[in-house]
Amino acid sequence: MSPLVRRAMLILALVGFASAATSTYVHYQLSSDPGYTSFCDISERVSCTQVYLSRFGSVRGIPVALLGAFWFGVVCLLTMAAGRGSDALAENVGGYLLVLSTIGLATVLFLGYASFMVLGAVCLLCVVVYAAVVGIFLLSGAVGSVPWLSIPRRAVADLGRLVRTPSALAVAVLYLGATAAAVAVFPSDAAGPAALTATTPGDGGGGAAETADATSEIERFWDAQPRVELSVPYDGAQVLVVKFNDYQCPSCAATHLAYEPIFARFESSHPGAVRYVSLDYPLDPECNEQTPRGMHAGACEAAVAVRLARRDGRDESMTRWLYENQESLSRDSVRDALERIAGMSDFDALYEVTLEGVKEDIALGGLIAIEATPTFVVNGVMIKGGLQPQYFEAAIALELERATARSASE
Repeated sequence: MSPLVRRAMLILALVGFASAATSTYVHYQLSSDPGYTSFCDISERVSCTQVYLSRFGSVRGIPVALLGAFWFGVVCLLTMAAGRGSDALAENVGGYLLVLSTIGLATVLFLGYASFMVLGAVCLLCVVVYAAVVGIFLLSGAVGSVPWLSIPRRAVADLGRLVRTPSALAVAVLYLGATAAAVAVFPSDAAGPAALTATTPGDGGGGAAETADATSEIERFWDAQPRVELSVPYDGAQVLVVKFNDYQCPSCAATHLAYEPIFARFESSHPGAVRYVSLDYPLDPECNEQTPRGMHAGACEAAVAVRLARRDGRDESMTRWLYENQESLSRDSVRDALERIAGMSDFDALYEVTLEGVKEDIALGGLIAIEATPTFVVNGVMIKGGLQPQYFEAAIALELERATARSASE
């Protein structure tokens, strides 16, 4: 490995490590602070939050960003070892780097596809990581490598030498220990306010200190949020959750998928106590004059299609299809999907009259100055963009607890 290639490899590894470490920090904040806003959330499509909190953001509870930081750290340590060791070690390191970079390239290609094509979102920090991995892969190809079949044997021999070298062993142990500590301190999905459950007087709810702290945290955040009034009936429910939705909005799709089990749990534990209402707010100037620069050209048609499918109880199937095909929505594709999914061929005939109902929802959103989708209103508390699932569930539980307490005192 020439000095020039080694320096370039080291620079890319350090840049990638810094970006992955920053991503890990942002992910940590998002998982531990319900009010945290990421600095790299620039728009609906340029959003680190949407990527980190998606199903592609973690592997068995471990952030992908943290795994990336570990990968870059290993590349960095190997590159430095190649410059300070023997020629034989440098030759072996070239093979190790080629294997690592090949695995890394495959991983970022998958994550890039998931981000751009599945989620429809771009994470700027992730893009830096992708570029660094690609650069390392290209550089590793320029390093004189060894036969792949000999790499396991060479790795075993080098590990033996590492164990017999106190300084190198100390560095390896410290690095692995630091990584394990980072994994251990990262909040799990079940931690924090997610542990809150709605209780009523006499339920015998626990009084553990951590539960009280979590309750206090979510209460402080929740009580600081703006409150609005909506003319949407509760229909006997104690908690009303209203979502202003755009079927072509990636974040709307993500929250739909994440919150669906939450509403199911409340319906199971407190039947009829939580009412969920989805209102249409398409970011499409065709039907929404409040978004003259809206970018979702098929959103009005999508809203109409769901309303038509609802006549025969097929609205959930239609909704799922729209969320899964956001990039290709158009009048023709939506019309065809409605006919295929719901067996309805009157889309064009009923479009204009059905669109009037969509515009009524838009007017309702205008009264509370909707700025983006999704926007949630939970018992009057306005949340732009939604919350992480555990905090969203905790907020509903808090409102349900308060409503139950009010009913008991009356």
